[in-house]
Amino acid sequence: QVQLVESGGGLVQAGGSLKLSCAASGRTSSSYAMGWFRQAPGKEREFVAVINWSGGITYYADSVKGRATISRDNAKNTVYLQMNSLKPEDTAVYYCAARYDDFVLALRRGASNYWGQGTQVTVSS
Repeated sequence: QVQLVESGGGLVQAGGSLKLSCAASGRTSSSYAMGWFRQAPGKEREFVAVINWSGGITYYADSVKGRATISRDNAKNTVYLQMNSLKPEDTAVYYCAARYDDFVLALRRGASNYWGQGTQVTVSS
């Protein structure tokens, strides 16, 4: 089992920045892909960004491309999402996800083995 705990959410003005973190614990000895998804009120959860174990492969949703950077520190079992130029439409609960076979394309489709509890990001206009 892997436990994922997100942090770094909060209230920010449009145009501002946030850095989300997700710390993994438990069965972290295997190589696994990690990613971020989000769910806005009344909407389905959507893909934001994913990264493979080595950090050499990343994918982003078109809606955040150019404004978001996903990265990871395997020594700390932590994945990060730096978001800049935030917009009110970025308001959502952001969830961390992990897939232990490192298949980023599957994780990108939402096929995750583990999910965090989520952290709220609110962008005011």
